[in-house]
Amino acid sequence: MKRLLNIFFVILGVVFFIIILAGLYLYFVDPFGIKTTFSETETPRTETSTETNNDKNPALSPAQEKALETFGIDPATVPTSVTPEQEACFVEKLGQQRVDEIKAGDSPTAAEFFKAKSCI
Repeated sequence: MKRLLNIFFVILGVVFFIIILAGLYLYFVDPFGIKTTFSETETPRTETSTETNNDKNPALSPAQEKALETFGIDPATVPTSVTPEQEACFVEKLGQQRVDEIKAGDSPTAAEFFKAKSCI
């Protein structure tokens, strides 16, 4: 019985070690772009930067464009202006406070995007 428990705990330790290595790999290599989704740092937009040349949608901040790209959406396909009907739909789905935050430049989360996808 003692030998069986010893084998069990050794196997369990190896499995946990592999899980830790996989987690470290996913954190540092970031193959799914998870870190960019959760980072809240934005670079300021300047007229002389190369960002303005690559600006796909002038109504969106660079962080918002990057968030849309991580969801698999081309920012150029998003309308540059929001109609009052669309804004009312966004308020209904997300709430007035969150809509105001997004209008101020905050990036929507994946859950918020999927909630309000029908409004676009």
